[in-house]
Amino acid sequence: QVCAQLCRRPCYCPWVPPRCPRGSPLVLDGCGCCKICARRLGEPCDFLHVCDQSQGLVCDYSSASAGTGGTCNFEDDEEGCEVNGRVYRDGEVFQPSCKIQCHCLDGGFNCIPLCQEDVRLPTPDCPYPRRVEIPGKCCPEWICEAQDQHLLRDARAASPPLPHPCPEWGTQWSACSATCGLGFASRVSNQNRYCRLETQRRLCMARPCPALPAAFPA
Repeated sequence: QVCAQLCRRPCYCPWVPPRCPRGSPLVLDGCGCCKICARRLGEPCDFLHVCDQSQGLVCDYSSASAGTGGTCNFEDDEEGCEVNGRVYRDGEVFQPSCKIQCHCLDGGFNCIPLCQEDVRLPTPDCPYPRRVEIPGKCCPEWICEAQDQHLLRDARAASPPLPHPCPEWGTQWSACSATCGLGFASRVSNQNRYCRLETQRRLCMARPCPALPAAFPA
């Protein structure tokens, strides 16, 4: 009965199909006549303006008054997530980009990074590490700029201290490397004239070592 009232034969459709927003595919309307943009989660719907069935959406009339349209929702009130115009089912794992992975859960989503956020400290063979984007690779990588070591030493000697204060950052001193006698402890800190992360060491002694027994009795 609804089809007879709303659907006209033959079909009269626009020459150019509509341009749909991202995540809304072109589908046939409820009459099976013209192509329209499928309605997404939470959008209004009715007999003609159908929901995106590829995302598991149906037109929900449970909260609508008589004679009005419904709202696109998951079948059987199933929870889901909408990210960048695309709907994901509850429990589904997806990647909005190659750098993060997300998990849809109870209408929300949690994401974790897939690229390591490690810190590379300056070393004698790599005094100025730099992270760059590599074509064809998702995660940035560390590279070492090839510069002459003598020029680096001269530049360091000639460089004045930083004009602005350096917010102090550093790890705790590690345990002494020797259980007795003289050893060393290390930490990572930026407290230097260039405000760069570096490994620092200092001498330490946990306790004196016990005296060795005499070779001959007194």
